Amino acid sequence: MGIVIKQSIQNTITTYLGFAIGAVNTLFLYTEFMTPEYYGLVGYLLSTANVMMPFFMFGVSNTLVKFYSSYKTKKQQNSFLTLMLFLPLIAIIPIGFIGVFSYEAISNWLASENAIIKDYTYLIFVIAVAMAYFEVFFAWSKIHFKSAFGNIMKEIFHRVCILFLLLALHYQLLTVEQFITAIAIVYVVRMVIMKLYAFSIRFPKLDFKFNFEVFSVLKYSFLIIIAGSVAMLMLDLDKTMLGKLIEIKKIAYFNVAVFVAAVIAVPARAMHQITYPLTAKYLNENDKISLADLYKKSSLNLIIVSGLIFILIIVNINQLYEMLKPEYSQALYVVIIIATVKLSDNLLGINNSIIFNSNYYRIILFFGVLIIVVAVILNYILIPIYDINGAAIATFLAMLLYGSLKVWYVNLKFKMHPFSVNTLYSLLLILVLSASFYFWEFSFHPIINIIIKSFIVTVIYGFVVYRFRFSEDISNILNKILRR
Repeated sequence: MGIVIKQSIQNTITTYLGFAIGAVNTLFLYTEFMTPEYYGLVGYLLSTANVMMPFFMFGVSNTLVKFYSSYKTKKQQNSFLTLMLFLPLIAIIPIGFIGVFSYEAISNWLASENAIIKDYTYLIFVIAVAMAYFEVFFAWSKIHFKSAFGNIMKEIFHRVCILFLLLALHYQLLTVEQFITAIAIVYVVRMVIMKLYAFSIRFPKLDFKFNFEVFSVLKYSFLIIIAGSVAMLMLDLDKTMLGKLIEIKKIAYFNVAVFVAAVIAVPARAMHQITYPLTAKYLNENDKISLADLYKKSSLNLIIVSGLIFILIIVNINQLYEMLKPEYSQALYVVIIIATVKLSDNLLGINNSIIFNSNYYRIILFFGVLIIVVAVILNYILIPIYDINGAAIATFLAMLLYGSLKVWYVNLKFKMHPFSVNTLYSLLLILVLSASFYFWEFSFHPIINIIIKSFIVTVIYGFVVYRFRFSEDISNILNKILRR
């Protein structure tokens, strides 16, 4: 776990810095400088682009990681990388033509509930293409175990750009229409920079004489299109469906809630940047002992780290919403529900990586399609009844089913699971502290309340985890810090 811990910490710091900037944007600048309608529109455009992005990417980011380490000669690698560069065009070009010739019909359908969407429909395609190729170039760098710069671009760059765009909007240097177009330009620029960095690591030498099993690669890419992005798709699917079923301004409320809850996913996102190619390496080498060890340690370390974040969010959520405009508190329970989803996802450790990089990856297509269908049905049922809370409940139920299926399947095929007795102790500690401090209120300013409660909870949580050595990796890190 040495290289994993080191790069995960680096990526975690980078990711949290990005989230800190995003928090300023999401919780304060967007809510103050834009109306809920336009903020909801921005959330809708980005979410719909995220839903389209996996189809445009054509599974390439997962395919790069799975197959690259199995090719040992430069010629095979060049040929493989050439295919990866051009494969997304199989989806992008035909979908682009359909979009051009059917633009009016598509934009009218998307804007059936909220007319404000119509004039900006084309930006969904632009952003989706930029997002897709960004992930391709990011994966290009990850297969060479260089994820730090890509993580900066993924988590920080666009948020800093949007911060300055929001300030320009506030000082009337941009109109709101220009601001929305500028967001699309930011994503295109981010993609170009990532491309230049990826090519600086290994410049592509085009070779169209494919001297490897092309059919196996194409089959994997096709099957992984949906399956590789289910977790990411779920929340963006909610926002897309909210735009079709209720007022678009409520997407703004949902967006803030999801952002707050998504902080829990940061450690997992940081760790997976390095564990994903490492898992592929262990599978390609048939090193099941190292794989099982990584599986358990990744789950335990993630649940301990993300568990503290979960507690801090739950016990401070009321104070946080006191600092926002009153209408945003409609999504308070969305935070709690989505936070629980993110925590349970961290509990799975490298489960996704094991399935995606194994010979059993086909099953994930079935699981993925099943969960998307379940989520769509649940959203259509629950959103009209429970509004934005219905979308959150739909995601919770669908992701609970998805996670359970994956854990069961990995255990069935590999005879391993991510849980240990310390996992149970960690979950009990999270539950006890969340329940104990949620109702404990001080009569101070919300910021003072948050600081006091956060300090008390962190000290208690850290002491218990360290004193009873829930995780050897985390205890070793704390020992090094204490010795310094």
